[in-house]
Amino acid sequence: MKVGSRLEAVLSSGHFAVTAELGPPKGADLEVIGRKIELLRNCADAVNITDNQTAVVRMCSAAVAHILVENGVEPVMQMTCRDRNRLAIQADLLGAYALGVRNLLCLTGDHQSFGNHPQSKNVYDLDSIQLIQVVRRMREEGVFMNGEPMEGGARFFIGAAANPFADPFEFRPLRLAKKVSAGADFIQTQLVYNVPKFREYMHRVCDLGLHEKVYILAGVGPIKSVGAARYMATSVPGMDVPEEIVERMRKAPKEKRTDEGINICVEVIQQVREIPGVAGVHIMAIEWEEAVAEICERAGLLPRPSPQLPEGAAK
Repeated sequence: MKVGSRLEAVLSSGHFAVTAELGPPKGADLEVIGRKIELLRNCADAVNITDNQTAVVRMCSAAVAHILVENGVEPVMQMTCRDRNRLAIQADLLGAYALGVRNLLCLTGDHQSFGNHPQSKNVYDLDSIQLIQVVRRMREEGVFMNGEPMEGGARFFIGAAANPFADPFEFRPLRLAKKVSAGADFIQTQLVYNVPKFREYMHRVCDLGLHEKVYILAGVGPIKSVGAARYMATSVPGMDVPEEIVERMRKAPKEKRTDEGINICVEVIQQVREIPGVAGVHIMAIEWEEAVAEICERAGLLPRPSPQLPEGAAK
């Protein structure tokens, strides 16, 4: 069983980190997972496993994360507060850790009205900041949320999400500060297409000294079509896709639009890599895992480093 987090070792060694994303299937077909694992193998330092993404039922993140562990790929297990109370959350954390999961991304979770069971009941016993605090106490104090001692530790490397573009913009660095104070070790941001605005966000983050307390991975992703670009620009709350990006996709020859979408992602990676405080990128090629290896190759992110896992990693 793995001890410590490779992702933590990459970041703490000063390497520019790369994480990717794997969406579990809407079923129990292991072949789907196996195919995606091979597409992402050797491209990323760790791979996020989404947790009923957009409130749509999929194979549970803990099971898929364990499958990655068994196949030699390090997972970042996502956990949302939408579907579980504090009992279930802590139980699932113990189970995941026992199965070799060492990285955890703490999320509040999309509202159930966005998904395929809109009649379901949200739980939201905790929010993402409270979840971070729970995991930190389990790791550092060896206790459950109620203060009762645990039997053994759960030494997760704790992640959280951040949206640099949501309104009010001035509040976003302060929201990040709350998650850092709660115990987040690394941050993965919303997709970045408006690089100047993200640069201003990171400037404010650095002014607060947060870049010295947490590793920040900028969210990036390829665009598959003009429709996808327009949808993100007009219909996804908290996203900022400049009109010139949409126009660039529209003006590209139809047979070359997917390649242009990859070009945009590569260019964003190259730009955010030069921004002070950015420690890596999180590539979100949603249901387009085939593009990740090409993105990493063209962005100069390969081969990935193989740092020695530090003793006591993810403590």
